[in-house]
Amino acid sequence: MFKQKDAAIAIAVIGSFLPPSSAALAASDEEQVLVTGQQSLNSARSYTTAQHKTANVQTFSGADLRRTGQTNVMAALEQLAPSVSSPAFSGRGANGFVRTMQLRGLSADQTLILVNGMRRHRSANFNINTGPNYTTEPADIGLIPMSAIDHVELITEGASALYGQDAIAGAVNIVLKHTPGQGSFTLQDSGYYKGDGVGVDGAADYAFKIGRHGGFLDLFAQITHTQPANRSGPYTGKLFFPQANGQPDPRDAQLGRDINRAAGTGRTMFESVGMNSIIPITPHTEFYNTSTYGHRDLTTPQFVRTASNDSTIRAFHPNGFQPQMSLQENDFEVDTGLRGTAFGSWNWNVFTTYGRDDERTGTLNSDNPTFGLQSQTDFYTGSNIASELDSGFKVSHNFHVPFLTKPVNFEAGGDYRHETFQLTAGDYQSWANGGQNVLDGPNAGNKVAAGAAAHAGISPENASNSSRDIYEGHANLDFYVTPKWEWSLGGRVASYTDMHATVETGSISTRYNFNKRWAVRASVNSGYRPPTLGEKNYFVTLNSPTYASDQLPPSSAAAKALGASDLKGEYSRSYSIGLDATPIDNLKIVANLYHIDINSRITNTTKFGGAAVESILSNMGINGVQYVQYLTNPVNTTTNGGDFSAEYTVKMGRWGTLRPSISFSFNDTEISHRRKVPSVLTSNNLNYFDKMAETTLIRSAPRNRETLGLLWNFKKLSVSVQEERYGGVTFVDAPSLASEYWTRVKPAFITNLEVGYDVLPRWHLAAGANNLFNHYPNKTPVQQQAVWSGAIIYPYNSPYGFFGGYYYVKSALTF
Repeated sequence: MFKQKDAAIAIAVIGSFLPPSSAALAASDEEQVLVTGQQSLNSARSYTTAQHKTANVQTFSGADLRRTGQTNVMAALEQLAPSVSSPAFSGRGANGFVRTMQLRGLSADQTLILVNGMRRHRSANFNINTGPNYTTEPADIGLIPMSAIDHVELITEGASALYGQDAIAGAVNIVLKHTPGQGSFTLQDSGYYKGDGVGVDGAADYAFKIGRHGGFLDLFAQITHTQPANRSGPYTGKLFFPQANGQPDPRDAQLGRDINRAAGTGRTMFESVGMNSIIPITPHTEFYNTSTYGHRDLTTPQFVRTASNDSTIRAFHPNGFQPQMSLQENDFEVDTGLRGTAFGSWNWNVFTTYGRDDERTGTLNSDNPTFGLQSQTDFYTGSNIASELDSGFKVSHNFHVPFLTKPVNFEAGGDYRHETFQLTAGDYQSWANGGQNVLDGPNAGNKVAAGAAAHAGISPENASNSSRDIYEGHANLDFYVTPKWEWSLGGRVASYTDMHATVETGSISTRYNFNKRWAVRASVNSGYRPPTLGEKNYFVTLNSPTYASDQLPPSSAAAKALGASDLKGEYSRSYSIGLDATPIDNLKIVANLYHIDINSRITNTTKFGGAAVESILSNMGINGVQYVQYLTNPVNTTTNGGDFSAEYTVKMGRWGTLRPSISFSFNDTEISHRRKVPSVLTSNNLNYFDKMAETTLIRSAPRNRETLGLLWNFKKLSVSVQEERYGGVTFVDAPSLASEYWTRVKPAFITNLEVGYDVLPRWHLAAGANNLFNHYPNKTPVQQQAVWSGAIIYPYNSPYGFFGGYYYVKSALTF
């Protein structure tokens, strides 16, 4: 642990409790230096990030986001920022419910999400299946309408001490629109070249003026409906039992092999509404509120069960069946508070936020074979519910020190946060064992896995309701030791009631401006991410076509019997250096190098199976399950990387403006230390954290990515072209498969294009394509395809997806 070292940083900062900081940077301060560490030339940093000017922040305008043709902010960021990875397909099962993003190749939940500078609550969705978001529970920013976004700030360095826990890889701050008298309405139609995945999206917003002193109310909404898309291969297994004479069942030829749907997206209906407002109360006090509500209704296909599968009740499904997972999600957050100035130039802010995500899941068109002919075919399998209540205050002040040339900027605050996570029980038949064995066929009388086929429900025994309180305090100083040399110091202390632990993190960063065009940066940050309540308590039974597996809570008796211990938090130490330059007018260059050490990474063990495991489980009252795993802290990792971006605006007179850009990123994560294997696993010859688990952790995101872009605005015409090169990744999805049959996804070039035209001054039409030339990743080896009977022929974690070319047309009105 870094506690003593980090405490020294925190105490040094908090002990310097001097008066300091302004509620916002004066415009003149921003204009004095052309080099600000921002990626976009046309967007200003919000107060949240402006008070930490020594940090590297990339800023993407709402127009940049919408020009990608994406209707989800994570998909748009992935296209714009080389350090962001957000594959179109997040994995099968519940992984496919929520799209996630990775920053600098680290896990999805190692990035802190902020909206208007306020911490965003977590999603209740726990990603337990193989995929790029494996074993994570991050916030879902896809629920925020694109129409509401003014710009997005990407903090690409460790920032736990400055912004809060979880910011090991960095942070994302979504700044909502706030200009009275402006609005927009957009309609978009899209789909894949193959003809599936057709989507219709509508979004609108308008900001009303309130009073005469800067008040406003911005209302926004988005509705998206998307049809399924599928890229599974033909079914390669046995559809029906042979006839008594040994000949194939004639239905084999009649049914055909195009029945796999597991490698695809389901039908989705998504609605989101919200508001962002500021209402002045007195000349020195204002009320603010940001509220969002999102509803998601979707189904995702699972592995097909053929008529020859023991989990198939053939009286119900004579030709087999295609189970579906369903989701009914309701998510909301309310951020509200009062802020103002007092005692001359002290700025204060008191706030309360509450967010809650409720996911009600089901398994449809399925059965529980242990109930025989009494089985249901549709099941409610339970709910995941996560919530966060956060109340706190902040104060800031600018103060003058005689021996310093500029005022010292001071900010401090405290928070109380209450987090909850619930698993509620599903229908009785969704999880129970009805006692019936296989009814018919050559395996009649054999035992069969209990629970709804594909995704079993949560039993009352495995349901849980957990909570914790977090008490947090922080202080930050920003000052200039010379007119050109800036320093920032930050310290944060957090206490967690569930872990009976107090953790300190600290930050030291500096920036030297040689002149208005050249500056260098450096920072040292320590960070911390505690295990989420979901990571500590999540349980699920997955019934695949060939075996059943349990995800055990680490604190459960069964997990303890297999060597589990209480989860630790992840500690990080990161170092970065950077260059910000504007060598000539309109040319912006940003370069960074970084090193990140993370101790006690939280991830899953290997799947344990075999006679010894089944015996241990049987002693715990768990039967009919072939594999189990649990979350643990098996390794430490080290990440080395860097990124570079350059953007130039060329004014061509009568031919408009041209904005070429280039960017690239690279990172490499390696295992630096392995935890000692629990003795119970060693004595039973069980692998604790094997090569498959390691590869899933450190090779699921591309290690390098390069992008060339060109934006041309000519009178009413706009053309945007982007050429991307994605580095390779490794895909593993079958525990039984030898490493030589894993999928090494080859590097690929992807072209994106958008052409737009202003029909009227406030009416813009555009058409575009992502993956213009319809490129697919290389297929998985036939040995890997055979494991899932042809359902998985493309790697889940292909960084550009595996659905091929995507087109869109849209109409946008502004008013």
